[in-house]
Amino acid sequence: MERDDLQQSERPRAPYRVIAHLDFDAFFAAVEENLDPSLKGKPVIVGGGERGVVATANYVARRYGVHSAMPLRTARRLCPHGVYLTGHHRLYSEYSKRLMDMLDEYSPLVEQVSLDEAYLDLTGTEKLFGPPVRTLRLIQKRVMDELQLSISVGLATNKLVAKVASDLRKPHGFTVVRPGEEEAFLAPLPVERLPGVGPALLSQLHDRGVVTVGDLVLIPPHLLRLSFGEWGELLAHRARGEDPRLVTPREEVKSISREHTFEEDVGDAGVLESTLIALTEDVCRRLRHKQLEARTVTVKIRYSDFVTHTCSHTLPRPMDVDEVFFEEVLALFRQGRRRRYHLRLLGVGVSNLVPRAWQDDLFDQELPLLRELDLKLDTIRDKYGKDAIRRGAAETR
Repeated sequence: MERDDLQQSERPRAPYRVIAHLDFDAFFAAVEENLDPSLKGKPVIVGGGERGVVATANYVARRYGVHSAMPLRTARRLCPHGVYLTGHHRLYSEYSKRLMDMLDEYSPLVEQVSLDEAYLDLTGTEKLFGPPVRTLRLIQKRVMDELQLSISVGLATNKLVAKVASDLRKPHGFTVVRPGEEEAFLAPLPVERLPGVGPALLSQLHDRGVVTVGDLVLIPPHLLRLSFGEWGELLAHRARGEDPRLVTPREEVKSISREHTFEEDVGDAGVLESTLIALTEDVCRRLRHKQLEARTVTVKIRYSDFVTHTCSHTLPRPMDVDEVFFEEVLALFRQGRRRRYHLRLLGVGVSNLVPRAWQDDLFDQELPLLRELDLKLDTIRDKYGKDAIRRGAAETR
């Protein structure tokens, strides 16, 4: 499976990409072990509060059945002798930045997906660094030597297969899928290994007799589309190891905002607040699409006489959940609207952005459920338009 000649420098330029997916192993827990070496060998569970859920469990804790997104009270029942920590988000961000800075040394095409994972396009780098397999072995060693952390690597011709490969032999795994072997590599794997196949979809696939990725390949694409719409067609491509997406360096987004200018000046509080809800939905949706979270939220108020006020608040930690920002935006608006004039314009913006850390929104038991709802609404709007579905409080503009 692994060969140093995935793309040798003496060969003509290959018609395929050379893409790696790198993923820290049990990232939060591993950083905590660096912080306190006495934790090594013990079951370490990072989560938040008695009512929260597990953000990360190290591999010792996983032997007891503890896993991410599990309620902490369940984890304590399974592993009462575990070490339970609330975590150090700022420290995790520092480690993440050190990894991304390291990857930048090897290619300009680095796409950070979250705090603990990234794609790296090594196409055409052989003359500088040698065969990609050798380069990635060096990166894996540097991460261990310089950060004292373990990282797993998958190398393939596209992002989808590279991601599946990096997850195959954790921790400290290294898996190479050579060109032309993508479908054969995926075929024997459980279908839930495909990104995007969650519990609900998995249940529907099992009902159709689909257990492995190879089973999915046997279903004609038009039947998958009939059953699952556009997502079914995408599934058919993914099952065959096809993924045209390029590694795209994240543009440095400093803020995301939306504004609405009323055709006539408005004084009705209900209309104003429903407009703010709709603007907040749009902003949060764009946050999730860019795989970012925000700490600071700002409300802009422009009166009929063009006087403009802004007010902001910074959250204790980054978020991308609609409900959290609804509360913040409405509170800022109610505090900030101090004049009796009607309003000409309203705006909502978020800043102080960081890459999304999937685990971080698990520190409260309610937040993962709210975020799951947001993602389902995003899917509907992506397919049918942003006005296809709105919360009752939101004003369609």
